[in-house]
Amino acid sequence: MSTWAVILAGGAGTRFWPLSTAERPKQLLPLAGDEPLLAQAVARLRGLVPAERVLILTGPFLVERVAQAVPEVPVANILAEPRAASTAPALAWAAHRISSRDPGGQMLSLHADWAVGDDRAFRAAATQALDVAAEHDVLVTVGVKPSRNESGYGYILPGKPLGSARRVQRFVEKPSPARAVLLRRRGALWNTGLFAWGVARFLGEAGAYARELARAWPAQALTPVAVDVAVLERSKRLAVVTGTFPWDDIGSWDSLLRIRRPDARGNVTVGNVTLGDDVRRSVVWTEGEHVAVLGAEDMVVVRANGHTLVMPTGQAERLRGMVPRL
Repeated sequence: MSTWAVILAGGAGTRFWPLSTAERPKQLLPLAGDEPLLAQAVARLRGLVPAERVLILTGPFLVERVAQAVPEVPVANILAEPRAASTAPALAWAAHRISSRDPGGQMLSLHADWAVGDDRAFRAAATQALDVAAEHDVLVTVGVKPSRNESGYGYILPGKPLGSARRVQRFVEKPSPARAVLLRRRGALWNTGLFAWGVARFLGEAGAYARELARAWPAQALTPVAVDVAVLERSKRLAVVTGTFPWDDIGSWDSLLRIRRPDARGNVTVGNVTLGDDVRRSVVWTEGEHVAVLGAEDMVVVRANGHTLVMPTGQAERLRGMVPRL
């Protein structure tokens, strides 16, 4: 039984403003270290999935950049999504591609825009998830213990034991801050989005439950929908494995305050930056021009590719709402 990996690396509409118009999505930026996030994701799979069985799903405008970032992955394995339609159709499309080559194959799904603090523990959790998927013929998601009361993530409440895993009792998506506190007390896990399953089982469950895909199955001219909503929350064949690796979703510039080492005043800077002594808890990023900041607290300042972003931290949702107007 062969294992394949599918890396979701940013279709159209998932770029990281203000670099979007220059076609520099967050997955190709060195946000969590010296290498692009995508290169880190591929390296994290070494010893688990060979490069020739790694598929990367991305937007058509990114294929060349992706190929340059991860030359070990065959160009034929870099798949340009016809349109951005969220994770359910993307993973169904990838599963069909894998099934045509390897009907009995297993599939590991991950995102490129993660910060993972322990690659060895990541591979151990992925291996456990693949083993559970094969032994019990189930879809498996990997959860991690929350490190904070985060209201922007999805949570999983584990249920009864299933071998070395647990069945999933319930998903809770983006709870209120108060509910996030209660979920942590009840032992809920963050839903990382690291999934494992046999391709035949996944396609069977998607065909049975993902009604949003039915009219266009298996094409991609369909309503965008997340795999969690279309398949996982409806399937009865679902388990969760608890990973021990530090994990964070790099969904906003604010997240750099968590994943990069701040200075003594709590600031994270990248590039040619000069800060005044009165700058606190801020992110300042520049890819070229010198940037000087004075008198700022809890701010994000980004200068890249002819674009400038200035906003308070904690405003990621407002920024996403502005992107279509740019």
